[in-house]
Amino acid sequence: MSSRFIALVFATGLLAACGTSTSDRALSGGAIGAGAGALGGAALGSPVTGALLGGAAGAAAGGLTDSKDIDLGKPVWRR
Repeated sequence: MSSRFIALVFATGLLAACGTSTSDRALSGGAIGAGAGALGGAALGSPVTGALLGGAAGAAAGGLTDSKDIDLGKPVWRR
């Protein structure tokens, strides 16, 4: 994979991470965490493990934050 593609995927993930409800933030956080974990895991030889750990961490971070803590607007799937 080229570094340009990885940067594009990362930037898209950051822009998509949003939500006003706990479930929206957990869902988008889990998706971003899984993507980042898969990329990191692929660099270390285990993309599936990286995706599982990253997804769990992202979902936890998204679910534990309040809309007042981090608010990037409505999620893409609710626009």
